[in-house]
Amino acid sequence: MTIQKNLKLSMAAIGASLLVAACGGGGGGGGGSSGASPAAPASGASTPATTNPANLTTPQYPADSFHLAAFNLLNQHRQQCGFPALQQNTALDQATAAHAQYLASNNVISDTEVAGNPGFTGATFVDRAAHFGYTAKNGSIGVSGGYYTNAALTETQYGQEAIYEFESGVYHISIAASPTNTVGIGKVATTYNGFPQEQFSLFLANYQQVTNNAPLTFPCQGTTGVAYTSAGEIPTPPGVSGNFGTPVAVAGNPTDTIVMQTGTMTDSSGHVIALQVLDSAKDPNKLLAAWQGVAYPTTPLSPNSQYTVSLTGTINGVAFSRTFSFMTGNVVG
Repeated sequence: MTIQKNLKLSMAAIGASLLVAACGGGGGGGGGSSGASPAAPASGASTPATTNPANLTTPQYPADSFHLAAFNLLNQHRQQCGFPALQQNTALDQATAAHAQYLASNNVISDTEVAGNPGFTGATFVDRAAHFGYTAKNGSIGVSGGYYTNAALTETQYGQEAIYEFESGVYHISIAASPTNTVGIGKVATTYNGFPQEQFSLFLANYQQVTNNAPLTFPCQGTTGVAYTSAGEIPTPPGVSGNFGTPVAVAGNPTDTIVMQTGTMTDSSGHVIALQVLDSAKDPNKLLAAWQGVAYPTTPLSPNSQYTVSLTGTINGVAFSRTFSFMTGNVVG
């Protein structure tokens, strides 16, 4: 059976004093792009708890659920490349579930919510987290998305597909390559034209030291099965006019500054692909934090193929280079 998929993605990268968003188009509902400054506590929200709910050392998501599939795949990818394992936080689960319901109720994909709209629980990810009792503001990343298919997948497939979608985006791959250890996952399923449409949101929080061997990358040596092409993002990454290939994220510790210099991918036949490189200074959309860099091919890669990546840059003014190989899957992001 052929599955037609339309994707919408939105991403907010939140530091101590920064909130920015990027939004992808497609799907059954409306899209758009947005950027905003940190909002004041949401009006109409309940008084936040004075202590933050503890993380769960073992995830309590139901078996065969969207949530557990997304959680497991994301952690598999993060840990393979040396990033901290994420732990479930029930307050962030509530916040992201409420946001997913807001997206469904208002037929939008957006990181922000508008007071007075159905399901409003806070203007920003931070506001919504505080509404449900998570008040720490020590660095976080929020992503929102949705997609529509003309066939019903299993909940496990939907959850894994959401992760592959995010990881295929230049501005969304940070969920797999970030100095965070806490996550909430929310999802709502609706129907569009008689077929399933999924709205979902992830909130990753709690910046911390990642490694003394920074920077790390995702993909990294031995990663397999990642999407070979992305359906696109809004705003469009620099140098892209249509679908683009698997991005590579470069990440340091929260206080590090990454500068990207060069990047290539070489396929099994020896063909060398020059990569577009971005860092916080080069990014015209101003979505990347100082600790982030990204390198990506501006056209799609091939499915089920091996590529060798070579990157150079600086971290806090000190030169670094990284060389490794990864495999794409037969997955479209």
